[in-house]
Amino acid sequence: MNKTNDKLGFFTFVFLWFGAAVSIAEILTGGLIAPLGFKIGLATILIGHLIGTTIFALGGIIGYREKITAMESTKIAFGSYGSYLFSVLNILQLIGWTAVMIKSSATSINLITKSLWNVDNFIVCALFIGLLTALWIAFGKVGIEKINNIAVMLLFILTLILGFVIFKDGSLLNKTVEGQMTIGGAIELSVVMPLSWLPLIADYTRFAKNEKSAGVGSFLGYFIGSAWMFIIGLASAIISQNSDPSAIMLAVNLGVTALLIVVLSTVTTTFMDVYSAGISFRNITKKLDEKTIGLIMAGIGTVLAIVVQMENYESFLYAIGSVFAPLFAVLITEYFIIKSDIKAKINMKINLGAFLVWVMGVVLYYVFIKFDLIIGATLPVMIITGVLYKISWEVVNKWKLVRE
Repeated sequence: MNKTNDKLGFFTFVFLWFGAAVSIAEILTGGLIAPLGFKIGLATILIGHLIGTTIFALGGIIGYREKITAMESTKIAFGSYGSYLFSVLNILQLIGWTAVMIKSSATSINLITKSLWNVDNFIVCALFIGLLTALWIAFGKVGIEKINNIAVMLLFILTLILGFVIFKDGSLLNKTVEGQMTIGGAIELSVVMPLSWLPLIADYTRFAKNEKSAGVGSFLGYFIGSAWMFIIGLASAIISQNSDPSAIMLAVNLGVTALLIVVLSTVTTTFMDVYSAGISFRNITKKLDEKTIGLIMAGIGTVLAIVVQMENYESFLYAIGSVFAPLFAVLITEYFIIKSDIKAKINMKINLGAFLVWVMGVVLYYVFIKFDLIIGATLPVMIITGVLYKISWEVVNKWKLVRE
C-alpha cells in the first residue's frame, strides 16, 4: 500500500476506497437483491450504502484524530484486553473475506478458462490466486499502489462497458427474478458491506493530511465504488439471471482481458485484507512481522476457499454486522457523544460494562434480523446500543479496570 510516513490526501482516499469496493464479491452481493426488481433494488442499495458508509467514515475520523489503528481505537471504550478480543474477531473476518474473494474469483477464472481453452479446474484456479496473493505480499509494497490503480481503472472501465451492455436492454425495469429478498434484507446487505471495512479504515486514515481527506474522501470513494458494483450485480442478475460478471464479459468477447482484470482486482483487494489482518495481529503480539502474518493468512484463506462451500454468503455478512455494528455503536457514542478523557480510557485494561452493552447489542442484532424491519437491522441496533451505553455510562464507567 502506501508508505506509512506519507500524509495521504483527499483524492488518495477517494481512489483507495473506490479500489477496495471494485471487486467481484461486491457485484455478486448486488445480485442477491435482484428478486426485488431494479427500481426497488436500486433504492435499497443507495439507502443502505448511505447508512453504512456514513458509519464507516466516522471510524476513519477517529483514526485520523487520534493517529491510531482501527483495533487500537477500540481501547477507548473497551480497554486493551477488549482490543485483543476484537482484533481476533477482525482477523477471523478478514480470513473469511480472503476466502470469499479467492473463491469468487477462482469461480470466475474457471468459467473464463473453460470457455477460452476448455480448462476446467477450480482448485488450480484457487491455488493460482492464493499463490499470486502470497507473492504480492512477499515482494512487499514497492509498486503495488501503481499496479492497484491500473487494475482498478481497468475494472471500472469494464463495469462501464458492462453497464452499457446491461442498461441498453429496455426490459430491465420490467423483468422479475425468482427468489426471496425483502426490502429490509436488501438494505441490510448494503449496510453491512461498508461496515465490514469499518475495522480497517483507521489503519489508513491515521496517515491522512486532514479530517476532510480521512472522512469525506473515504466516504465518497467507497460509496461511489460499492454502490456502482451493487448496481452492476443487480442489473446483471435481472437481465441474465447470473450476477457473475465473467459470464457477461465472455458474452461481449473480452476474453483474456476479462481474465487479467479479474485476477488483478482480486489480488489487490485481497492484499488489503491480509495487510490489515497483520496490523490487527500485531495489536496482540509483536512476535511476527506483517509480511509473515500476511503469508499465513493468504494460505489459510486459500485452503478455506477450496474446502468450504460458502453457499450461505448472507449469513457471513450478517455475522459481521452482529459483531461490529454494536461494537462501533459503543465506540462512536463514547468518542463523539460522551467525549470522555481519551488518554485515560486507552490505558484501561478492560471495561466490563461496555462489554455487557456490546453483548446486548449482538443479541439485539439477531432479534432485529428476524423482525426484518424495512430499514434493516444495523441502524436501529446501533441507535439502541448507543442510547443504552449513554444512559448507563455512569454505572458502566465504574466497572472499568484501570492499568496500574
